Amino acid sequence: MVRASRTLPICVFALAILFSISADADLVKKSNSGLCHPPESRWYERTKNYTGYDSIEACLDADGRLPSGMSLRSIRASRNPALEYQPYDRDAFRHWLDADSDCQDTRAELLIAQSTTEVRFAKDGDRCRVITGRWISPFTGNVIQNSDAVEIDHMVSLKWAWERGAWQWTDNKRERFANDPINIMAVEASLNSSTITIKTIPIQ
Repeated sequence: MVRASRTLPICVFALAILFSISADADLVKKSNSGLCHPPESRWYERTKNYTGYDSIEACLDADGRLPSGMSLRSIRASRNPALEYQPYDRDAFRHWLDADSDCQDTRAELLIAQSTTEVRFAKDGDRCRVITGRWISPFTGNVIQNSDAVEIDHMVSLKWAWERGAWQWTDNKRERFANDPINIMAVEASLNSSTITIKTIPIQ
């Protein structure tokens, strides 16, 4: 009986440690600024003052938000790659951004950069929307002067990247890929769907 009485507290203590480790592994930290840091967050270990939640969903339901570059989709995919794969979703690649807040999005900046003559804008003094220029198709050599006849194409297509791992990327990484000037070009609208895909993905 004495031996049993000593064993019971030890077992209880061991179970308590196991439950504590499991709880810590799943703990989501909501910082004082309202950010929900799961263990995947690079700020997780640095967040010392927080309110703890047992899931990301619980933290978000408490008016929390995820850090920049993280999403529920990317977190779930990284935790359960085989179970969380989703069919191609073009909207997952946020593109044509105005990263420098000068009113010219990725499309406008590319049209300006690739035009062989000075471009014209929609309104005098408004340099946001390009309407004319001179673009030479890299595939046919045709000259295009009306921006409405131009589409911005990805040399490495978004769908091809998605099916080869981009579905597991963070939202921020997909955003950078979709707007990378190295991977986009101005082409005739009629050719956009038939562009040859380059089968390399340089994003680290």
